[in-house]
Amino acid sequence: MSMRELTVLGTASQTPTRRRNHNGYVLRWDDEVILFDPGEGSQRQLLHSTVSATDLTRICVTHFHGDHALGLPGVIQRLSLDRVPHPVAVHFPAGGAEFFARLRHATSFHETAELRPGPITADGQRVTLRGGHTLTARRLRHPVETYGYQVVEPDGWRMDPARLAAYGIGGRAVGELRRVGHLDLDGRRVRRDEVAEPRPGQRFAFVMDTGLCDAVYALAEHADLLVIESTFLESEAALAAEVGHLTAAQAGRVAAESGVRRLVLTHFSQRYADPARFAAEAGAHFTGELVVAEDLSTVAVPARRVPSAG
Repeated sequence: MSMRELTVLGTASQTPTRRRNHNGYVLRWDDEVILFDPGEGSQRQLLHSTVSATDLTRICVTHFHGDHALGLPGVIQRLSLDRVPHPVAVHFPAGGAEFFARLRHATSFHETAELRPGPITADGQRVTLRGGHTLTARRLRHPVETYGYQVVEPDGWRMDPARLAAYGIGGRAVGELRRVGHLDLDGRRVRRDEVAEPRPGQRFAFVMDTGLCDAVYALAEHADLLVIESTFLESEAALAAEVGHLTAAQAGRVAAESGVRRLVLTHFSQRYADPARFAAEAGAHFTGELVVAEDLSTVAVPARRVPSAG
């Protein structure tokens, strides 16, 4: 059975605290295990989680500020230490290629893992994942080159057993009908939409350091799970805009206007000790499921939307 779940390694922003490690987020998405923004300490946080470095299939870096990338050397060296048997792709802003090279070879080690750098060179760049799913990068608004990421499952079909049985369709014919879109049966063509309902593919969005911009909404649109920075509260809205960050209230409005199902707030400034304040400000705008991320917590991607029988 496939698993789609987020593991939070850290929730701090620029400065870690006694209770918050630097950033780090792992998305299990069927056969893909994607590490987003490994900040300092991510390798150790993995040891406290249910995810091992050996599980990782790719790494995505939004930008090269320390709290989002200083954990790269340790994670990369761990891949070789554990002799990870499969290639691991690494996606990052192309403008930060020099930083990536420095972090990759920050110290001497015996490199055995196969790392496959995949720099992001264009807004909207898309990578095909296992199972035909896609990873899309969108350029965000921050003082340095920054990209958010979106994972999308292709739309599919939910076959209706009762309608299939009424046509006498079963076994391999069901797979052919799903794949081809029609089936010739006893002199009549049965169309897929006669025995099935459209099934929207699931969506995950990851939005880190940014001011409000069109890309934030494009990434968040109809996300089943949105992980988004909420560095500041509204009392510091002017500062947030100046340094290219979001407030909890802005994150809540983005989620509400984008049709998000489950919202995860994270990347909190060290100036705030009470996470309930973030929930209150975002919750004033977003009435769906809201999670204030905690280090080493897990958040499931909501069960897929089941279309009503037509």
